Amino acid sequence: MFNLEARPLLFGDRVPVVTLEELKEAMRKTLGKKGLPEKEIVSLAEYLISFFGFGEEVVDNRLEVKDRDVFYMLEEEGLLTTRQEEIHLKRGKLWRIHYWVLKTDRIKELAHAEEEEGAIDHELLYSSISEEVWSRNL
Repeated sequence: MFNLEARPLLFGDRVPVVTLEELKEAMRKTLGKKGLPEKEIVSLAEYLISFFGFGEEVVDNRLEVKDRDVFYMLEEEGLLTTRQEEIHLKRGKLWRIHYWVLKTDRIKELAHAEEEEGAIDHELLYSSISEEVWSRNL
């Protein structure tokens, strides 16, 4: 039988596939720190993996508007990027194909990074301060 626990296929020193667990952990360290609940992180990671599977790219025209909105949000978090390809057709027209690309290296870096002990999440700290405190005149 096959050993499913075997080492992943490597290309150079790099493991090209992002696992669901790595994606969830990267989202915990980005979106989770901004207050996204664990249940939504898990759902979002599963949703994203449903598009990419074992690949790194998705053709943009496969997405619906609501999907694209989620992808833009994940791009802002540094988990996705875009690229485009131009193809010249016989009739002289230019065809552009837009792709969404998983930032595999960044996701793996986030997923496997150790949290610094005692590190302060400044964004979380400032977002927890009430509007009343911010509006005080000292």
